[in-house]
Amino acid sequence: MQTIPASCERPIGVFDSGVGGLSVLAEIRRALPCEDLLYVADSGFAPYGDKPAAIIEARTHAIADFLIARRAKAIVIACNTATGAAARALRARIDLPVIAMEPAIKPALALTRTGVVGVLATSQTLASHNFVELMGRFAAGANVLVQPCPGLVELVEAGRLDDEATRARVADYVVPLLERGADTLVLGCTHYPHLRPLIADIAGPDIAITDSGAAVARQVHRRLAELGLLASRRGGGTARFWTSAEPAAAAGLIARLWAHGVTVSQLPSFPAAAR
Repeated sequence: MQTIPASCERPIGVFDSGVGGLSVLAEIRRALPCEDLLYVADSGFAPYGDKPAAIIEARTHAIADFLIARRAKAIVIACNTATGAAARALRARIDLPVIAMEPAIKPALALTRTGVVGVLATSQTLASHNFVELMGRFAAGANVLVQPCPGLVELVEAGRLDDEATRARVADYVVPLLERGADTLVLGCTHYPHLRPLIADIAGPDIAITDSGAAVARQVHRRLAELGLLASRRGGGTARFWTSAEPAAAAGLIARLWAHGVTVSQLPSFPAAAR
């Protein structure tokens, strides 16, 4: 196992296949306002959902190493697909907290009134061992409908959060779940909370919508507190951003979703195994 010294003043490293994980980063900032944050948007390689699991795993290890080289004290995999493909192997290799995602099925089952829950996610997430295990733990005997959503990640990456084509694509995925009785929707990809206003408008006011961002932020807080790694400073933490896409083009969308001015740097190229 690779052992990395950690101290409380080091930053938290967060990454996703693209800008989706900014929805998780925002929850971490709310929960931990004093922490410095590092964020990698692997937009040049998005979407992960149509890539082989071995490539996603290699990519995850390479990005984690990049964040560790920048003194990260914890790694947050803000991507359900990367969690399914790589979280277990990454935890076995590095001696830092690795906090990962899982779709919010358990809280959704606590919210539903009809007993029918719809899960919106990428095909790779729905096919992963992690998702099958999650269903076995919490959804045995429950009526959980799964809906793969090809194309939604690409629309978010393009900044098309509310145009008519995006509305039509979202309706194609959401309406059939409602017609089958779902009264609670799980956003099982970190890109999808950026479409939440549109999903809520299509679904209507009686449909509950849940995602895992706040739960992940709570887990980051808990793990760092257990290890004595919470930042001791009083002031607000900083945030730094990298992308594997073209930084000038990515900066506008990242700033829009982060709701703050940002400087976005170029993520270095990785070895062939991670491409």
